[in-house]
Amino acid sequence: MTDLRKLHLLKAREIASLVNLQQLTATECTHYFLARATELNPKLNAFNQISGELALKQATAVDKRIKEGEKLPLAGVPIAIKDNINVKGLATTCSSKILAGYISPYEATVTERLWAAGAICIGKTNLDEFAMGSSTEHSAFGPSLNPWNLNKVPGGSSGGSAVAVAAHLVPLALGSDTGGSIRQPASFCGIAGFKPTYGMVSRYGLVAFASSLDQIGPFAQDVQDLLLCSMVIAGHDPRDSTSSKDIAALSLTEPKIDLKGLKVGIIEGLSGFSAPVEACFAAFKETLVAQGAEFKTLSMPLSISQALNVYYIVAPSEASSNLSRFDGVRYGLRGQGGKDLNAMYETTRQEGFGAEVKRRIMIGSYALSAGYYDAYYKKALQVRKAIGDEFAAAFAEVDLILSPTSPFTAFDFGSKSADPTAMYLCDIATIPVSLAGLPSLSINAGFDPENLPIGMQLTAAAFQDQQLLAMAKACEELLASTLIGRQNAFANV
Repeated sequence: MTDLRKLHLLKAREIASLVNLQQLTATECTHYFLARATELNPKLNAFNQISGELALKQATAVDKRIKEGEKLPLAGVPIAIKDNINVKGLATTCSSKILAGYISPYEATVTERLWAAGAICIGKTNLDEFAMGSSTEHSAFGPSLNPWNLNKVPGGSSGGSAVAVAAHLVPLALGSDTGGSIRQPASFCGIAGFKPTYGMVSRYGLVAFASSLDQIGPFAQDVQDLLLCSMVIAGHDPRDSTSSKDIAALSLTEPKIDLKGLKVGIIEGLSGFSAPVEACFAAFKETLVAQGAEFKTLSMPLSISQALNVYYIVAPSEASSNLSRFDGVRYGLRGQGGKDLNAMYETTRQEGFGAEVKRRIMIGSYALSAGYYDAYYKKALQVRKAIGDEFAAAFAEVDLILSPTSPFTAFDFGSKSADPTAMYLCDIATIPVSLAGLPSLSINAGFDPENLPIGMQLTAAAFQDQQLLAMAKACEELLASTLIGRQNAFANV
């Protein structure tokens, strides 16, 4: 029998192996992680809800399947789901008051595939309201806390998922990434986070923020577990009109990458990084050079000068359209006291939406309004296409583009929330990649003097997800010796 006292320190693939070999039952594993999440969540606020009844029901079904001879890629593996992804029978809140009382009547494609692969739903995680934010401070349920320092933000918008993995409440979690919402919290929390190519993973069942940008992806302790989860959730879905039909299946037996001769691009002019982040980036670059990697400076002026401007026209415009469905009529909160239908709409949205969501709806509505559409939204789409062309030209010359994930490490609560522009600059390195729809991930590459994690972002050409994960795994192995012994306090709880 497996020693259950340190089960939380195992990787997802190790848990799956034990359950498949019947050395550990899914039920035992689920009881352990439910107890851990219940005990530690009040200190971290990672979960909006812990789904004990569903988890134990799923675990019983997995144990039955294993006894009947099935081998499941995620057998008994606990996973947390960002609370903007629908799980049938559970509340989907998007961390907003406006969805109070809403219970999902259907299953998202990604969760459907996870349960078929043997994964266990431990709960739904906290986020910036409707995924709009970079710190998880814009949640109706209060912020999640960074396990490396409880006075620091965990990043966002998928902060709860990042915290759940970093604090070993679960070995895997799902997030969504629109402009950096997986990669940035992965960086702040010292774990690995992966945004697949747009269209690689179905968005069916994801509550839309900006439909042309949103992409679901996993968090894990390392790249190998990212690959394991991605292998399960990726693939064409006819229920999602943006799902690609030309997706090559991911494989756990990918060829090992030889870093000698690997062509790595660095974007000229990408700046504004703190001294510790710059130092970590320089050290990582030297490590790769020592292995024979070749570096090339890339001229991508639009990606540097215009990406943030384009993103904060395109994303709010799509958000203003997507969020118009929340009107108090069909589901969720309904404002009271209005004298007519329009007054009810106004009251519902005033009471239900938080300040950041209202701000982005107003920006988007303005950009789409008569007389401004051509000047703002249409022009932004043209520049977005040009940014995509810059990346395509770059990947004709390099295999990988490397940058820090964030300009700085996790910051204090409240230090940027009063200045939206300062908060938006958190995503200066991640947003250009999102506009181009490329696969990108963050791995932990070091720590600042306050022992806060620093992430590095690796980006590949469209649909080179398998190659990107293989390159990231090789880089991760190089960094392992410098990160030995670095654990946040919750690893030992």
